Parts: sequence; C-alpha cells; structure tokens
Amino acid sequence: MSHSIEQAPFGSTGHNSSRAIFGAAALGAMSQERADRTLDLMASFGVNHIDVAASYGEAELRLAPWLAHHRKDVFVATKTGHRTAAKAKAQLHASLERMQVEHIDMIQLHNLTHEDDWQTAMAPGGALEALVEAKAQGLVRFIGVTGHGTYAPAMHIKSLETYPFDSILVPYSFVMMQNPEYAADFEALYELCMRRGVAMQTIKSIAARRWNDDDAERRLSWYRPLRDSGALQRAVDFVLARPGLFLNTSSDATLLEMILHAAAAPRQAVDVAAMEKDVVEHGIEPLFVRDVSDDVMIASA
Repeated sequence: MSHSIEQAPFGSTGHNSSRAIFGAAALGAMSQERADRTLDLMASFGVNHIDVAASYGEAELRLAPWLAHHRKDVFVATKTGHRTAAKAKAQLHASLERMQVEHIDMIQLHNLTHEDDWQTAMAPGGALEALVEAKAQGLVRFIGVTGHGTYAPAMHIKSLETYPFDSILVPYSFVMMQNPEYAADFEALYELCMRRGVAMQTIKSIAARRWNDDDAERRLSWYRPLRDSGALQRAVDFVLARPGLFLNTSSDATLLEMILHAAAAPRQAVDVAAMEKDVVEHGIEPLFVRDVSDDVMIASA
C-alpha cells in the first residue's frame, strides 16, 4: 500500500475527494490491460475521484471494466463539449453507456470559455438545460464547468453568477500566476468559490511549456511536462499548499506515479526562489498567453 493522498471536501458535494484527482485523459489510447493497471496504481494511493470526458479518445470505454468492480469507491465525473441541449443530452447518455454505469457523480460543460459558446450553452435550449434535466432524472448528482486558457477564471465567475455550479476547473501553476491579469482573475474566482463552497480543480500544474519542433521526446501529452522530480514536487506543492484546491493529474500516464508520490509526500511550503530557479533551468513558460495561445492548440491552427 502506498502512502495515501490526503482528502478534502469537494466543494459542497458532501464527498471527500483525494486532493489529486485522476485525469483519465491518460487512458485515451491505452490497451485495456494497461488501463486496468493504471487505475489500480491510482487506487493504491487512495485516489477516489476520476475526471474523464467524452472527447478523451477511448478513456470512457477503458474505465468500464474497472468501474464494474469499483464504482462505489470513486467519484466519477465526465464532460460534454456540446453547447445545445439535444447534443449534450445524447452525449451524456453515450457516456453512461460507454462506462456501463446507470449514473455518474458529475457532468461538466467542457472548456466553456468563448462568449458565443457560453451564450448558446446557457440559453434556453442550451447544454445546461439538458444537464439540469439529467440531474432531475438522477442520471447525475452535480454539474460543473471547466476551462482552458487565460479567460477561464473570468468566464467561470460569469458562469457562477448565472447558475450555481458545483465545481470549476482552471489552469493553475507558478508561472501562470506570474501574469498579473491572470492572477487577479484567479484570486477573484478563488474568493468566490471559497465563499460559496464551489470545488476548484486545477490543471497543467506540471506543464513546462508547449512543444517545439525540435523536441526529441515522445509526446504523450499536448504540452511538454516537467520530468525532474524536484521541480515536479515543487509544482505539485504549489497547488496543494493552497487550501481548497485539487490537482488533476497529467494526460501523460508515464508521469502518474511520480505525481502521486509528490501529492502523497509531506507538504512543503512554497519556495519562490527555488521555483524561479526551476523556471530558468527547465525553460518553463506559460501554456496560455492571452490572445496569443489561449486554446489547447495553437491559436492559428
């Protein structure tokens, strides 16, 4: 048995979630055998919360055999990227079918950061309507919203002013918080979530930078991750040293064990000087730069 990762209340849901949440995008292209081993590794650290999405390749299908034996042990969340009620409803039902479950704990509106998408999703006939209906039917217990890019915190505040979402998800790292504009938006969102009891999930904690054309490594996630154990430990501590935050693990499964060990280790205070040194030594850059690279893919793509 590995050291267990600490748990904390997941917002106002009544569920105590491990502060490291399994990012199931890591399962997207795996064999079933490897997926089962990965999920057993996750569970050995006491991780009891899985975050998947309909768009994560085969991930929902890979979860099904494991969930057949462990459904009661984990909080399961998925996401829909659709913005209309009909499509979001169909996708949620497809997700339930793929995971072979009758209900899930949370459904999330995936990456709701663009104004036009937001207007569609939140309007009558929009995706939120379908998720609220699914909640009334007992198919889901909670509803969340996620976002990439520098506009995510401000858009989440707008979303929370419109509907009482149970959870949000945003980028959070030392280098992202060096941007005063992003940091101000994040702090406003953090204050709102803490006041209202909204769970806060964070992504990209161990991202070093976007890939360059001449990078030789295998690309197992869309960004280049930190692989140095000291820098990775400091990046994980940066998130978990802050009360109320949860860290979603990387889509690069080769880093899962290192991240889980870092999350299970005794918490270290944030060492700003050491993290500034990491930025230089490991070439860490913000993944998202306002109006330049605010999406997962390069803006011009």
